[in-house]
Amino acid sequence: MVLAQDILRALLTTGESVKIAYFDCFSGISGDMVLGALIDLGLDIDYLKKELDKLDVSGYEIQVKKVGKNSISGTKVDIVSGEKQAHRCLDDINEIIDKSALDSDVKESCKNIFLKLGKAESKVHGIDIQKVHFHEVGALDTILDIVGIAVGLKKLDIKKVFSSRLHIGSGFVKCAHGTIPVPAPATAELIKGIPVYSTGVLGELVTPTGAAVITYLTTDFGKMPHMRVDKVGYGAGKAELEHPNLLRIFLGELVSDYDTDTVNVIETNIDDMNPEYYEHLIEKLLAKGALDAFLANIQMKNSRPAIKVSVICTPENTDKLAEIIFNETTTFGVRIFEAKRKKLFTEKKEVQTKYGTVSVKSGSTNSGIKTMSPEYRDCKKIADENNIPLKEIYELAKAAAKSSDNKQSLV
Repeated sequence: MVLAQDILRALLTTGESVKIAYFDCFSGISGDMVLGALIDLGLDIDYLKKELDKLDVSGYEIQVKKVGKNSISGTKVDIVSGEKQAHRCLDDINEIIDKSALDSDVKESCKNIFLKLGKAESKVHGIDIQKVHFHEVGALDTILDIVGIAVGLKKLDIKKVFSSRLHIGSGFVKCAHGTIPVPAPATAELIKGIPVYSTGVLGELVTPTGAAVITYLTTDFGKMPHMRVDKVGYGAGKAELEHPNLLRIFLGELVSDYDTDTVNVIETNIDDMNPEYYEHLIEKLLAKGALDAFLANIQMKNSRPAIKVSVICTPENTDKLAEIIFNETTTFGVRIFEAKRKKLFTEKKEVQTKYGTVSVKSGSTNSGIKTMSPEYRDCKKIADENNIPLKEIYELAKAAAKSSDNKQSLV
């Protein structure tokens, strides 16, 4: 269901569209919230019921309705079952799944999710995984939630899942084991290595089922990837909270790891101009909209030393900048050609160092930040004012930017 990263990259390289989902877990995540959001995105309820009928279970009813959470509409899913509290073990659940007529990949996904739950419970209780008896997560509604999620992800053709950091809540929750802290021990085991946060909201926002589902579906937690959003779905949770108790899923297509555009390049070779003119030329070109302008030493015919002037610009600025070159230099002509660029996605932000504020530009792809560049003028000003080496300010600014980015990924 979830493609390996190399397959994903191959799809992008061939130009095929890759449908992805970004789980925005600002109010945590639970199984019924995921299923509700998938229905909100367009998973047909009749199709879902038909697929769930492939399980050899009965005595339940699926209720789907629209509800409002802080004036935001979402889909609420309730699975009403007459079953008394079930204490199934992992083999019991696998048997239900294996004996069903579900597609093989759906079966595999469901079993893997329950395996994650089983391992977490085994670790928490200190017993062999085969001896773990699921309580809440072994109930019929949880089995149907997980199977429904696997069915929905396949039906919506989602190839890759990304997720925000997880809002986990706080306080205590009652379960079959009594009153336990939030996050529940099994949840705490499942979210190891995952960026989480709490704003002090009392309640269990990330359930064991929700944690198992999202940690099975993805290892990419953090900012939204570069994507084109086609649909947004909201799945409603049970509790009424001060904030909207919803899981939001953005559905769309993954955009290439790199930003791309097309520019024009203007070039000319000059061997007979006063070198004092070049500074004025470059400054004027940049002031009039050139994306970049630079000089290179070259050797022309008859071994004559010369300067190559190069200007990178948008197509609409080409004529204006070429005219500046004709007016300000001794050239008789310019070369103009189109060039395609592949670029990192850039972001500028101000960071605080112990000496002052520095603007830092970062370049990133879907896999994270690749490079950082502090603003030279900011660093030079601070270095001059404090009589310290310029390179020291650069390092301080980079460290502050990295620290700031790490904090954002953990909040």
